[in-house]
Amino acid sequence: MTDQPTRVPQEERTRAMRARLLEATVECLVERGFSGTSTTLVSQRAGVSRGAQLHHFPTKNDLVVAAVEHLTAMRAAELAAVLGDDPRREHGTRAVLGTLADHFTSPVFVAALELWVAARTDEQLLAAVQPLEQRVGRETHHLTAAALGVDGNAPGTRELVQATLDLLRGLGLANTFSDDTRRRERILDQWAVTLDAALAATTTEGA
Repeated sequence: MTDQPTRVPQEERTRAMRARLLEATVECLVERGFSGTSTTLVSQRAGVSRGAQLHHFPTKNDLVVAAVEHLTAMRAAELAAVLGDDPRREHGTRAVLGTLADHFTSPVFVAALELWVAARTDEQLLAAVQPLEQRVGRETHHLTAAALGVDGNAPGTRELVQATLDLLRGLGLANTFSDDTRRRERILDQWAVTLDAALAATTTEGA
């Protein structure tokens, strides 16, 4: 008796196709920027017919907005995975900063930057990006505070954690123009010392 090939359910095929389209959109954003990303290019890269792509995402903004949500989930999962290992316990604050710096210089962050810039002058994109970025910001703040072993909601500590994330975003932005590794490492070395002292002082004041 000849074995019959296993048929993949339509729902699963559709889910896989959408995932390929969203992954391809993120890749195009990283490589070509928002203006250089087109639905035609995305469908070609994903290996999906134009008809199928247009059925699910009729316009470029429909596709990019869906990719925003996909990208947000990727960023949250990536950070939770690396910070959930509690790098500070073994290596200290500098290890946490290094882990975060890796995230803020990754292709995922570059794609997010492209969306931020495009959303500044696109109301539809802004409406999708803004609440998602706020959610990611809250999650990142919580994960960072937990990795540092502090209460991220405590006055003083909250601002120090936020300042750390703002610093890392800025360093990530600088890295998009040229390899900024050596300067970034020196800055993070110094900030780890400064942050430890500031957190210790804040904890003492609040005791």
